[in-house]
Amino acid sequence: MNPDNILRQTIEAVRPVGHYIRAQRGQLSEADITDKSRNNLVSFVDREAEKKLVRALREIVPSAGFLTEEKTITTEDRALRWVVDPLDGTTNYVYGLPIYAVSVALVNGKDKLIGVIYVPEWDELFYAARGQGAFLNGKPIRVSDRCDLAQALAATGFPYYEFRHEACYMRMFEHYMHTTRGIRRLGAAAVDLAYVACGRFDFYFEFDLHPWDVAAGLLLVEEAGGKTSNFDGSGDALSGEEILASNGLLHDQLLSPI
Repeated sequence: MNPDNILRQTIEAVRPVGHYIRAQRGQLSEADITDKSRNNLVSFVDREAEKKLVRALREIVPSAGFLTEEKTITTEDRALRWVVDPLDGTTNYVYGLPIYAVSVALVNGKDKLIGVIYVPEWDELFYAARGQGAFLNGKPIRVSDRCDLAQALAATGFPYYEFRHEACYMRMFEHYMHTTRGIRRLGAAAVDLAYVACGRFDFYFEFDLHPWDVAAGLLLVEEAGGKTSNFDGSGDALSGEEILASNGLLHDQLLSPI
């Protein structure tokens, strides 16, 4: 496999899907939106976008399987696979908030090889290949250089359908509310991670996500010089169950804060 060619073709697959999603915004009716589960929305746009991505990505690496959010293709349990979120931030999208993204990663087991996140409303394309750095619209990006937690700006995602970690999350939220410059909640994990990668946020924490929410963003953060882990630093964050992503300088201060 040629990483440069795969990355270029992945970008070529992702960008038009983002354009399609943006073109459909504002045309959804209530009948077009359903609940997969409590507060977990999906629309025909999510599903159609995923189908478009699967068709294009299959041509790029025919041997790769798929793990996709909307399950428009049967999950193929292969080590080498595409991890796809066709529209991260669906609730934002449905309510007319311009914070949503297309997120695509190619992984081999736990190794993240390619990551692309496209934010259509601002035409911001974040991408990375393992060992080659991270980029935004063709320009290299780096995480922030803040090492003082009191000066740090954090990002998070509130529990909205899975509340088993609510008490623990609220303790973390309170801790960071008192020890950082502030906390933001954008409602799209892929965007949060891309923003850590380019230094707009200093760190990000959340419970109960999925690989399709985080795979591309984790690679971006790592290739931009940051660090990712679970909350105590003993494992990785690819499952999404616990995710801590930072500029690296702050990481040890953020481990197990409760």
